[in-house]
Amino acid sequence: MAPRVKPSMTLIYIASMFAITLWGMSYIWTSRLIELGIPVFYFVFARIFVAGIILFLFNTAYGRIKRIQKQDWPKFLLLAFCEPFIYFICETVGLKMTGSPTLSAMVIATIPIFSIGAGMLFFKEKIGWVNILGILFSLVGIMMVVSAKGEVGEHFIWGIVLLLIAVISEVGHASLTKSLAGNYSSQVIVMYQFLIGSIYLFPLFLWKGTQGFNAELYFSSDVLYPIICLSILCSSLAFSLWVSTIKNLGVAKSSIFSALIPVVAALIAWVLGHEILDARQWAGIVVSTLGVILSQYTFKKA
Repeated sequence: MAPRVKPSMTLIYIASMFAITLWGMSYIWTSRLIELGIPVFYFVFARIFVAGIILFLFNTAYGRIKRIQKQDWPKFLLLAFCEPFIYFICETVGLKMTGSPTLSAMVIATIPIFSIGAGMLFFKEKIGWVNILGILFSLVGIMMVVSAKGEVGEHFIWGIVLLLIAVISEVGHASLTKSLAGNYSSQVIVMYQFLIGSIYLFPLFLWKGTQGFNAELYFSSDVLYPIICLSILCSSLAFSLWVSTIKNLGVAKSSIFSALIPVVAALIAWVLGHEILDARQWAGIVVSTLGVILSQYTFKKA
């Protein structure tokens, strides 16, 4: 049996890295839509709804549709409320307020730290001095990136607050996903998550998303291309891969991959010329990434 375990774990780690890479790209595509003046509630709803429909067609074609069991309805409703509803609204609006894909990715990368906190509060998990050192490293790294940016808008603090709320909702999402993964496939969980989430988002789409609607702009390739990429790659594919990661590695171990999001986002933004990173910002990214890795030491040991 040993020869079979190693390839499967290798595929899990590859899938995890691929999902993180796609999420790193999502910050670039989201920033592009914001720069074009597209309302947040328009493209967030479009992204989630299209992703849900794609997964519905996929599961139907392969005969994987499974009805939600009665006792699991509360979990699915809460899952969709945590993500995509709360997470994507707070993440996208937070990104708009901070004005930096790299900085936003750095804040989102603190998810493993909050996972440790949730473990201590709800699951009585112990934390050692290495974990505390890792948390401090991460906070120092984030501050290095923030202070090096030099451009802080009037809504910058509120942007950080919204991003932190997104982080907390992701921790709840991961915990609920783990509890459902034993009875449903990854694609089915994400399908219901997005379809229910699109229902939550629909009123906001009608209220805020359609204000100043310009058909020529909204249906142009400049807008449709990033929305399609976000729907297919960053939602349907990446989330399906991520649910498999949580299912196989658990909430704590899978959360460590979130530390690589700012690295991917920074590199992609730098390559595409969206942001210029100085030595202090690069050092902050390295320090924060090291801190998140240290914060997971106890979980890896266990």
